[in-house]
Amino acid sequence: MFLKRYAASAKPIPAAAPAPDRFLSLSRRGFLGTSGGFVMTVSLAACAPSQTPDAVSVPEAGPSPLTEVRGGDATPSLWIEITEDNFVKITCHRSEMGQQVWTSIAQIIADEMEADWGQVQIVQAEGDARYGDQNTDGSRSIRYNFHRLRIAGAAMRQMLEQAAALTWDVDRADVTSVRGTVVHDGNSFTYAQLAELAARLQVPAEGDITLKQPSEWRYIDHDMPSLTVPRITRGESWYGIDVQRENMVYACIARPPQVFGTVDSVDDSAALAVPGVIQTVRMPDIQGQVAAFQPLGGVAVIASDTWAAWRGRDALQIAWNEGPNAGYDSRAHLEEMLAGVQEPGTTHRSRGDVYGALEAATTRVSADYVQPYLVHSMLEPPVATAEWVDNHLHVWACLQDPQTTRGVLAEIFQKDPSEITVNTTWLGGAFGRKSKPDFAVEAAILSREVGRPVKVTWTREDEIHHGFYHAASAQHLEAGLDENGQVTSWLHRTAFPSIFSIFAPGVTGPVSMELGLGASDAPFAAPNLALETGQATAHSRIGWLRSVSNIQHAFAISSFVDEIAAAANRDPADMLVEMIGSDRIVDPNAEGAEYPNYDADPNEYPIETARLKHVIERVRALSGWGRDLPAGHGLGIAAHRSFLSYVATVIEVRVDEQGQLSIPGAWLAVDAGQVINPKHVRAQMEGGTIMGLSHTLYGEIDFENGAVVQNNFPDWRLLRMDEAPKAFEVEIVDSTALPAGVGEPGLPPAGAALTNAIFNATGQRFRRLPLIGANGFALPLTAAEE
Repeated sequence: MFLKRYAASAKPIPAAAPAPDRFLSLSRRGFLGTSGGFVMTVSLAACAPSQTPDAVSVPEAGPSPLTEVRGGDATPSLWIEITEDNFVKITCHRSEMGQQVWTSIAQIIADEMEADWGQVQIVQAEGDARYGDQNTDGSRSIRYNFHRLRIAGAAMRQMLEQAAALTWDVDRADVTSVRGTVVHDGNSFTYAQLAELAARLQVPAEGDITLKQPSEWRYIDHDMPSLTVPRITRGESWYGIDVQRENMVYACIARPPQVFGTVDSVDDSAALAVPGVIQTVRMPDIQGQVAAFQPLGGVAVIASDTWAAWRGRDALQIAWNEGPNAGYDSRAHLEEMLAGVQEPGTTHRSRGDVYGALEAATTRVSADYVQPYLVHSMLEPPVATAEWVDNHLHVWACLQDPQTTRGVLAEIFQKDPSEITVNTTWLGGAFGRKSKPDFAVEAAILSREVGRPVKVTWTREDEIHHGFYHAASAQHLEAGLDENGQVTSWLHRTAFPSIFSIFAPGVTGPVSMELGLGASDAPFAAPNLALETGQATAHSRIGWLRSVSNIQHAFAISSFVDEIAAAANRDPADMLVEMIGSDRIVDPNAEGAEYPNYDADPNEYPIETARLKHVIERVRALSGWGRDLPAGHGLGIAAHRSFLSYVATVIEVRVDEQGQLSIPGAWLAVDAGQVINPKHVRAQMEGGTIMGLSHTLYGEIDFENGAVVQNNFPDWRLLRMDEAPKAFEVEIVDSTALPAGVGEPGLPPAGAALTNAIFNATGQRFRRLPLIGANGFALPLTAAEE
């Protein structure tokens, strides 16, 4: 989920968009015009000095020297507003989708500026290039912004302190900031009293800014309360469905069952007879050879309310042209991919002579792993509202990437990005789906067509039928062991349709970026190693879903390590540590891989085997690995590095004689470098694990004749509350390393830890997912693969 933007990037800063009263959107009208401007007209309280801050004369400030801080612009006025009543409003440029980025970004800035947490408020930025990267996926929000947000907060604190020092005619080193006030020798100013003068000061250069030491942090690395949960519990949250515009109408769209399908004919007479239906609109078909983020086409029903629009859509009589994906059968395609990985493929990483070592091995182990398509199934399906005002397009939507949305809209409507304003609401979950703005484009097309604000609402069935799917995959692994049970060779072949198929024609298998998600970065020390790929053509829209290709790669690799341990009669955790080998830095590029390292500098974020082994040892201790278990119980372990973090997971299962499965416990150890809010890191690890267990047990999307078979939760099954682990413990490793990702790394090890535990409990191996599927309630033990 860390793909770079493919749409045009936005450059000009747009005019302020009209916004509903309930939406806290950033307005620059409160800022002063200087580069360091904070805000406002200040009402000063009585002050001890002979002059008040607004009476102090200072030289005119020049341009901010913080526009090119690592990570982007760190100019304080971009991020911070101090109000007359001493509240600190902090701008969040990333999308809030339950991962608590509102809270973590506020923690960073508020800590460095020494703000009073009780006075901190958060506002949501619109899509604007000045904020730098706003694409909220890839677990990058903190990694990309930690340094520059600290700089912005610290610069603000120093400017406030300088304003107080000038007023008191003392050295800045003699004044101190304490929770929203600056104090000196018994005197104090609130930040609000100093803001106007501070706004007239020159922003300090990065080299002149002193950041706090970790021992001085009040909020960073502390369990701070959420800034979103209280608003949710008070009913003050604001999601895409909550947007209201004057004279607004509602739309629901009948889309082609197959990607690149089109409308042959439509009879809308019954739809127009539904009370509340106003009109129907023929949507444009996909243009060109790739889908990208274009709408899928079809027929829209416009109505006075959403229910009428849905009923009107149900009444449409549409004959479809099925298009080039007619006849596609995903189960048959999986078997083709599986057959393909039985033969040598294209090599992407190589060490030694893997085939020669396999031939010479005393023991040879091999296994195949198959996983179906998956869909995001976030709680809130896509929804977007669009309105054209004097040729300026305004969009409100649950978006992960407002700037890419702005660029896509500009390209489709042939407009300058400055004529488009994109406002991000809260997201009721996303998992990568809402960084693809096709639903926002639909709303903009329809609003232009009908001349009124239009809200497009997707149903759960729409989300399942017309999503961007996590790719189905087939993998073949082989290992050779010598007479001492040491692994001498490791062969991994993987095949799945590529995400890049939605951006470029002719992509017929995994690319280096996808292989870098858990395959080409395998940390094993075997002297002979090879990674190969087979071919797989896309017949649907393939997209990134939480943890992306790590899902299939972690499942296959960690399952196979467990199989090797069984073949060697070794403890799986011991075998895993042994296969990782000595403490070292792994460089896949030195062995022919084109490894992108999650877009991070490998010198700052190397692949460190010591950190991976450490989380394995920590989770062993946390879970009581090796303890005596009752009959029918088993423990399974898996470990994986993803999004620059290291996670090890142990799952305990209980399986009865009828195959009924329960999960008494789950234990995780995570090394994510410097964390901001440990409470939220633990929540992300738990959520990622539960999502991984859900995929492993039930997740399956099938295509027949190019169309998705599943419709809603009855046949796209999710893990239920009573099926989740009864005990859940997460240990966060103390680390001084740079911040890494936490939103996604909890998911990849979950599936293999579960199936390895089932093997330990039953002696039967499961290599084809899902284990149960939507229509079953027990493990098919009699059908398990040996």
